Amino acid sequence: MNAAESGTSGRVTLVGGGPGAAGLLTIAAVQALFEAEVVLFDRLAPTDDLPALAPHALLIDVGKRPGNHAISQGDIEQLIVQHALAGSRVVRLKGGDPYIFGRGSEEVLACHMRGIPVTVISGVTSAISVPATAGIPLTHRGMSHAFTVISGHAPLTERELQGLVLLDSTIVVLMGVGTLPTLTQGLLRHGMTTDMPVAIIERGFSATQRTTIADLGTILGEAARASVASPAVLVIGEVVRLAFTGDTSAEHLISRAGEFAATV
Repeated sequence: MNAAESGTSGRVTLVGGGPGAAGLLTIAAVQALFEAEVVLFDRLAPTDDLPALAPHALLIDVGKRPGNHAISQGDIEQLIVQHALAGSRVVRLKGGDPYIFGRGSEEVLACHMRGIPVTVISGVTSAISVPATAGIPLTHRGMSHAFTVISGHAPLTERELQGLVLLDSTIVVLMGVGTLPTLTQGLLRHGMTTDMPVAIIERGFSATQRTTIADLGTILGEAARASVASPAVLVIGEVVRLAFTGDTSAEHLISRAGEFAATV
């Protein structure tokens, strides 16, 4: 029996939480959270302020962590459907944007199969916003006119590596710390120059945000010395040369975002 057949008014909203700072939630996202009766959230979503943002909701942590998927994707989808069929207003709060490496489309399909209405509220993607806090534009006139966003969850194929080198544009890697060795060696193998600048921006929009910059030939050593860890966004390309020398800009943006969130 689907929601319509049961006579309930349950519905699901997939909300992109952005890179983790509550101030970067859209107005639509804040409204959806305020109206929610159940919120299923990821570890990279803006969780610190969640009790205040969703004051009427049952909060359920379904976050997957590297090497520890206590709740499977199938179980998450089942929970979403279960609460919606019971008549609840369900928000699935995801880090970044639901449709960018977030498996949001799978959750939408699971709801549609049971006749549950779904709304998707896009989020500020970390692929663009996190480099920006470090002063790195993904495009810049005369330097880069395109960018490619890839998942670093698994090693790329030789064809994918070759394609990235041939594009000769900015490369942004999400979830790429673990596969950094294979990525850098693969790009070098296919002809990318060793002096191509690389940035690793850890914990974007947090008080401990940190940027490590080197070139393709030395980034592995620099990352090891800095003990780089996830979550992090990698940027490979000439635009990295425009990066800020410090992270004061990120602290300023976090402060301003917090002030705005308090007024919403």
